[in-house]
Amino acid sequence: MCNAHTMLMPEPDASVIARRAEIIRELKRIVPGEGVIAEQEALRAYECDGLTAYHQLPLIVVLPETTVQISRLLRYCKSQGVKIVPRGAGTSLSGGALPLADAITVGLGKFNRLLDIDYANRCVTAQPGVTNLAITQAVEGDGFYYAPDPSSQIACTIGGNVAENSGGVHCLKYGLTTNNLLGIELVLMDGEIIRLGGKHLDAGGYDLMGIVTGSEGLLGIITEVTVRILPKPPTARALLIGFESSRAAGDCVGAIIAAGIIPGGMEMMDRPAIRATEDFVHAGYPLDVEALLIVELDGPEVEVDFLVARVEALARSAGAVSVRVSEGEEQRLLFWSGRKAAFGAVGRISPDYFCMDGTIPRHKLPEVLGRVAELSREYGLAVANVFHAGDGNLHPLILYDSNVPGELEAAEEFGAEILKLCVEVGGVLTGEHGVGVEKRDLMGTMFSEEDLNQQQRVKCAFDPAQLLNPGKVFPTLHRCAELGRVHIHQGANRFPDLPRF
Repeated sequence: MCNAHTMLMPEPDASVIARRAEIIRELKRIVPGEGVIAEQEALRAYECDGLTAYHQLPLIVVLPETTVQISRLLRYCKSQGVKIVPRGAGTSLSGGALPLADAITVGLGKFNRLLDIDYANRCVTAQPGVTNLAITQAVEGDGFYYAPDPSSQIACTIGGNVAENSGGVHCLKYGLTTNNLLGIELVLMDGEIIRLGGKHLDAGGYDLMGIVTGSEGLLGIITEVTVRILPKPPTARALLIGFESSRAAGDCVGAIIAAGIIPGGMEMMDRPAIRATEDFVHAGYPLDVEALLIVELDGPEVEVDFLVARVEALARSAGAVSVRVSEGEEQRLLFWSGRKAAFGAVGRISPDYFCMDGTIPRHKLPEVLGRVAELSREYGLAVANVFHAGDGNLHPLILYDSNVPGELEAAEEFGAEILKLCVEVGGVLTGEHGVGVEKRDLMGTMFSEEDLNQQQRVKCAFDPAQLLNPGKVFPTLHRCAELGRVHIHQGANRFPDLPRF
């Protein structure tokens, strides 16, 4: 975790700030009308993203409407050495869209159209500003849906999902964004427009789309996304399973997976999270348990009926004290509504909170939850645990009050200890929120210096001047020459086998 009272970003480029008026004039030629925001009060709407502990006014905000405008914008910024921070809906919880004082924030909110629904190929093509939920809403009338469903799906955008490789409650069975992504259109820092993938299931050559997915805006700006859609399962039922301890709930998760059952979703909440969400949503959660599992099973009705009985038996064997099965679609959605609203619900009981994001091996759940409880007592800060139990993606919510001296710093240190713990037990620093600035200075706990240098060489191949979202992901930014960059950019035709404009 970065400390709010230390320098989060590189020192601003004074020469760029001095040329602000000139840059504004040029940007207005590229994006006419109301597409350039330069007034200080208007800029405040963009000073932070979902990681609200850190904020910085951007140099300028630009809201382009076409891919050609983005291409011209990036080409101009490269020629002038001006940095760019891409921004979707601003829901990033790792500071990935945190502005820079000497950078232009490029907001993609006007890229909000569904371009194509292709049921024959089971895919949807959308602009990056289309919300995650809007894709499902567009196809559900015909019996289809888009599987990755982050809790923020009502607000987060598909472009941001690609940038962070987002997951959601159904990622255990149906995968993350990368497993449901077919193609993207991308504008590189020199203005070149390329396409990766398409409507087909796979493509030859290097997996460049895999590199871009989860790259957090460091390699280019996404202007179009094609994702696969799935037929809605004929039957889906959810179980609410209560336990007297988080350890017992963790053991149950392991037992279900070990039995060869892959639920559509498997989520876990501890007592503080249960109480907060039940008070907020009234989903019917039991209030006399220490941990709650939500397990969803989907497929043909006869299969679901069998699996529901099997999961209930496994839960009872693991020490479940209550089991409730949804009776109808309305109740199933109600069960999930609490989990989906958990972050907002916790906001009602604490002035501030950090939403952590780390992933661990499933069998380490009891050990890690026990250690988090110890750290909570050491730091004197409460924690509400909400996470994707099936794939071990933890989301501890550290509660604090930024108005109380020292609590923000304590929350940051507490969060860093949780993330280090994830790595120690064989996990990783992030599951779906990305690194951004939040985990940037912890990258050395997971990667060696050579590992990080190799990753930065990829960055250099796409963005040799380091103008795209600098200060994010890498704790130390090297110039490309220092890394011995391979000079793959020979003329404009950088990727000769790719369709281009």
